[in-house]
Amino acid sequence: MTDLADLPGPASFAARAAARLTWLVDRICVALLVLLILDVWLGVIVRYVWPLPITFTEELARYLMIWLALLAVSSCIGRREHIGVQFIFATLPAPAARVLLGVIDALGIAFFLFLLFYGVGMVERGARTFTMIYGISKGVPFAAVPVAAALAALQLAFVAVRDQARLREDASGMIFP
Repeated sequence: MTDLADLPGPASFAARAAARLTWLVDRICVALLVLLILDVWLGVIVRYVWPLPITFTEELARYLMIWLALLAVSSCIGRREHIGVQFIFATLPAPAARVLLGVIDALGIAFFLFLLFYGVGMVERGARTFTMIYGISKGVPFAAVPVAAALAALQLAFVAVRDQARLREDASGMIFP
């Protein structure tokens, strides 16, 4: 596999940008997961151990889980851990693997941009409704969709550039690290 330092200029930039974006989103996901765990434990404690009139834990857990799951998509894309069939790419000659990967990446970027476009509309519509317990605009939890779609599209563009350069330099057809 080609080392990142050996990649040409744009591919090296894309590889570094993908790694930094993955690093940042990983930290955000860990923070959200910690909050989710604490929130769920608080919900269990106030329901079964120490009855307190705390009602927000279920709603907060729902919104934290949505944000966490959707943001994690871009981290998985950065590592190429999303659903993919490596053996198909390994059996193809490098030029065919490059074309197939390019088509798959282009379709993925188009999907995430589509999701971004319609997610913004969903946030606008959700901004006029309010959550049951917090009374905050549903635009806040709904914003997870366009934010995650934008991050995923950006991350997929970075790894597409990086991996196209890797395939040009490595004739084995191995794409995923």
